[in-house]
Amino acid sequence: MLQVPAKKLILALLGVTLLLASLAFGFSKVSSVISRRNTPVTTARLDQLPRVILWAWERPTDLRFIDPKETGVAFLARTIRLRSGEVFVRPRLQPLNLPESTRVVAVARVETDSVNKPELSDQQRQKLADAIAEMARLPNVAHVQIDFDATLTERKFYREVIADVRRRLPDPISLSITALASWCTYDNWLSDLPIDEAVPMLFRMAGDGNQIVNRLDSGEDFMAPPCRHSYGVSTDEPRSNLSRGRRLYVFNPDPWTEVSVHAILESRK
Repeated sequence: MLQVPAKKLILALLGVTLLLASLAFGFSKVSSVISRRNTPVTTARLDQLPRVILWAWERPTDLRFIDPKETGVAFLARTIRLRSGEVFVRPRLQPLNLPESTRVVAVARVETDSVNKPELSDQQRQKLADAIAEMARLPNVAHVQIDFDATLTERKFYREVIADVRRRLPDPISLSITALASWCTYDNWLSDLPIDEAVPMLFRMAGDGNQIVNRLDSGEDFMAPPCRHSYGVSTDEPRSNLSRGRRLYVFNPDPWTEVSVHAILESRK
């Protein structure tokens, strides 16, 4: 992790001062069932991230009580909306307070307009890739994550965006994406992407969510190797029988507190 010593960092975004205190499943039964407890779960760029990462979404968040050795933070840095041929970037407008030396992941949430559907043109792709890669310039950021629930028709566009972002990022900066559990379960389209990990989202699952969880509980693993490094869970949808060797990204629909963070850390022991 690249660390930039700092006590308080002030970012002026769209005229709003943002205070940052040192921001620092396919399953497959391939030949035989893969035990998730025996699967390698780290890549070089991610090795310095803690095993528990808290998602800090768009609201005032004070996490000065966390121990940076145990807990990292993935903060929503930008919300990017695709509409017609345009790319609209909304920066984080809420304060985020962290201890010095916290390891952080800058997250870009990508959304598409349901009325004025995006053109998904080459120009729009380049603008989107630029907006995502620029997050690596934020203070103390050495990890970038994309959160985009791309539909089947948007998948080719998304693959190209990911490749473009990776080319724009300095080599030491890791690149991860969030992944619908079905992406990791029923095909292998993620496997050849230039990403360090795909985080399977094991909450707010529709349709076959119970089936996916049952297969996990039975010892099966995700088809796509990038999905075998971590899990994405929510505090209001606890998951048991998850490998303690994998990194855990945790979303909280409520504000983070010392009690809620402590409960997560205890569950991983």
